[in-house]
Amino acid sequence: MPTALEKAGARSVAELAEMPGVRDCLQWFTREKQWINEQHLRVVRIPAPTFFEQERAAYMAERFRELDCEVQLDGAGNVIALPRKASGDEYVVVSAHLDTVLAPRTPEEITVDSGGGLRGPGVSDNGAGLAGLLAVAAALHASPPLPELRRGLLLLANVCEEGEGNLNGMRHFCEDSALGAKARAFLVLDGPALDHITSTALESRRYEVSFSGPGGHSWSDFGTANPVHALGRALASFLEQQAGAAAGGGCSYNFGWIEGGTGVNSIPTFARAKVDLRSETGERMEAVYRLLTSAVERGAAAENEQATAGRVSARVRPIGVRPGGRLPEDAAILRCVRAVDAHLGIRAKLDCASTDANIPLSKGLQAVSIGAGGAGGGAHTPSEWYHSRGRDLGLKRVLLTLCLLLREAYLAGGPGE
Repeated sequence: MPTALEKAGARSVAELAEMPGVRDCLQWFTREKQWINEQHLRVVRIPAPTFFEQERAAYMAERFRELDCEVQLDGAGNVIALPRKASGDEYVVVSAHLDTVLAPRTPEEITVDSGGGLRGPGVSDNGAGLAGLLAVAAALHASPPLPELRRGLLLLANVCEEGEGNLNGMRHFCEDSALGAKARAFLVLDGPALDHITSTALESRRYEVSFSGPGGHSWSDFGTANPVHALGRALASFLEQQAGAAAGGGCSYNFGWIEGGTGVNSIPTFARAKVDLRSETGERMEAVYRLLTSAVERGAAAENEQATAGRVSARVRPIGVRPGGRLPEDAAILRCVRAVDAHLGIRAKLDCASTDANIPLSKGLQAVSIGAGGAGGGAHTPSEWYHSRGRDLGLKRVLLTLCLLLREAYLAGGPGE
């Protein structure tokens, strides 16, 4: 149930929702559902695997220009759009990542069912967020100017959120961009779900574990130290130890990619795996990392001990780090989202996840990640799906939260004020 403070905030939001301009935007989201759906379909049919988002970025930039935004692409390839009706030298940022884990090979791989639902790689994560960005820009363009925008609004379609992209698009914006230096709060749109508010950044680290050896013929050189066997021993050792260590929760691990060898009758010269480690605390992360490195050492030692020729060597190389961070529960941005949720009747819980919000949160900036509305599932699989039913509720949540953030002077004071 909403608290007394949230109920009071909801009354303030109700008054805000009836203001000219704001009311027009809210009505636009419901009236123009078909336009939003069409934009969603068009953008997700443009392939944008991590590191190759350029074509989708160009599409987003052109749409923003049509909606009377001042548009620029920064050094990382992020699309930055400033609505011309907004002003100010400090910004609230609404962002959505451009890239997907999987990409459609042809536009026809993204299908539309009889009920209007989408199916295919990236339709939910993050087609929902990108459609949300365009919808916000279009609603503002079609409506009278909002006085709340005097503090400045920046729309960001950023690259490199997924996988080995390492949040580099958001990292570049926050660390190397002149406009990023003026950002005071971030609403990150990631997927559709309205039942959560990600306010804790889940720390993650990615490593490549590799083994190398002399190789040879499977018969005549039998007994030579084998990198694939050593990798298998290391994985088994890690999983056996970590099963007990992870029993208390708060961390996860995943060996998501393995390769090695050139043929069934050749002892390989090389084998490697990529592993994802995540933890809610830095201490737990260090403990899991130590288990990984010790397992790799044991895998190499065990293989060398039983080998009759040659030796394998091992290496653990970092390939990505996502920093952690936590928003205080009394932060202004959380008060705004909760007040809007109380007004709209949305019940959401605070959660911990790894999103673009990790970067601003790690720097002490106010940031949350929320869904853009609708329903979806199967993220990061070929059978990913999305349905726009209820999307307008999510977009109203975004717009009202944005308006509250833009008119709250205390945002400039930092995350806990």
